[in-house]
Amino acid sequence: MEVTDKQKIGEKLLPILAFTLVFSIMNASMFNVVMPVISKEFGITASQVSWLITGYMIVFAVGSVTYGKLADKYRLKDLLTFGLIIFALGSIVGLLASEYWMIVLGRVLQASGAAVIPATAMIVPVRYFSPEKRGRALGTVAAGLALGTALAPIVAGIVTSFINWRFLFLISVIPLIALPFFRKYLDNDRGKAQKIDYLGGILLGGSVALLLMSISVGSWFIALGGAVTLVLFIVRIRTASEPFIQPKLFSNKKYTFGLIMTFLATSLSFSMPFVTPQFLAGLNQLSPAIIGFVMFPAAITSALMGRRGGRLADEKGNSFLVYLAISLSFTCFILLSMFVGLSPYLIVFLLIFGNIGQTFMQIAMSNTISRTLAKEQIGVGMGLMSLLNFISGAMTTSIIGKMLDLKQTAVHFNPFAIHNGAYLYSNIFFSLAILAAIIVGLYYLLFRPSRDQAALQTKLEKTKSSSTTA
Repeated sequence: MEVTDKQKIGEKLLPILAFTLVFSIMNASMFNVVMPVISKEFGITASQVSWLITGYMIVFAVGSVTYGKLADKYRLKDLLTFGLIIFALGSIVGLLASEYWMIVLGRVLQASGAAVIPATAMIVPVRYFSPEKRGRALGTVAAGLALGTALAPIVAGIVTSFINWRFLFLISVIPLIALPFFRKYLDNDRGKAQKIDYLGGILLGGSVALLLMSISVGSWFIALGGAVTLVLFIVRIRTASEPFIQPKLFSNKKYTFGLIMTFLATSLSFSMPFVTPQFLAGLNQLSPAIIGFVMFPAAITSALMGRRGGRLADEKGNSFLVYLAISLSFTCFILLSMFVGLSPYLIVFLLIFGNIGQTFMQIAMSNTISRTLAKEQIGVGMGLMSLLNFISGAMTTSIIGKMLDLKQTAVHFNPFAIHNGAYLYSNIFFSLAILAAIIVGLYYLLFRPSRDQAALQTKLEKTKSSSTTA
């Protein structure tokens, strides 16, 4: 297929993909808003209710890299068909659940199907767009993610206030509408036949689940089990003829560094939508519906800025977008650490910085990592990126959920924190601000251009400027 023909198909696929992503992200994040309600209804702690998110992320993480690997063997349209049907089935299980464990089961089933969506979101821009056009395509993907984040709190608040939070599961059946369009426009390409290392996948999923569970319940014994399982996974991928993840993938230093940066940056992205409903309910005594309206302006602004971020990546480079993203995130976290617990109107304004920063960072890192991969590595390489994203998110929600179990603390990291009863939340946001500073420092060390690259870039910019003037 010609490059121009592929791009035309890609242009048709992007709005369909963005539509599906909206509901995928809504499903992942709208339960953040109702977690205080669920915790109260079932009489469970913040760390226990966080498993609605953590359990989802564990399966989502392993599933995303599994679908990415399967996409190198099977038709992407067939994987999407399977995934979206399982996604809808999990939604029905959650809707009919009467016990907390059944709700978690519904979420796990949802995640096992929905994991095909982020894998597709990473593969389509890379498969159908050339590198110089990819930033804009990834910007559209990011806009879909941000729009889902924007709508999630509003929808969750309205449904919870006027019906019942269980009906949130019903919304997740809607992506089935996109299935006929995916089957129409996606090509029939498939990779060469290869075996799937199911044992390696099970070991990876088991190690992630055990390590995250050890954080949630505070058990060193479970942590040891997770560490042993992780060692077995490493041995497996080094000895299997066709391992679940090819170790040689990590010989690409740029790719490996990119994964490290993405892992750290994703912890910032998942922390804010998880913590925000908690402090708005606990400190400001807001209902789920009002919490949704407080979070909406920032999320919709970042959705509208998604394509702009993609253009900035194409025009000024990924490094520019990373520095801008981290600056916005740092500003948000440091100000929240000072003013958390004060007027919700102020919080509405501060969240805008963080949400735009997270969207820009996602675009920049996805673009950076995609350019480090060979064509035959795209499926599993981008799938592994998705896996680490959601492992990072699951670890972040587990750790913060455990911190929130403390309820309060006399220690405060930020001496300028204003609300005396909000030191716990202030400490969390201050720690995230420090992490943002560490991330930008690491990015500078790992991805700064060499002198030859910088000179070549300057020469190209001068040539472009001269031709434009002429």
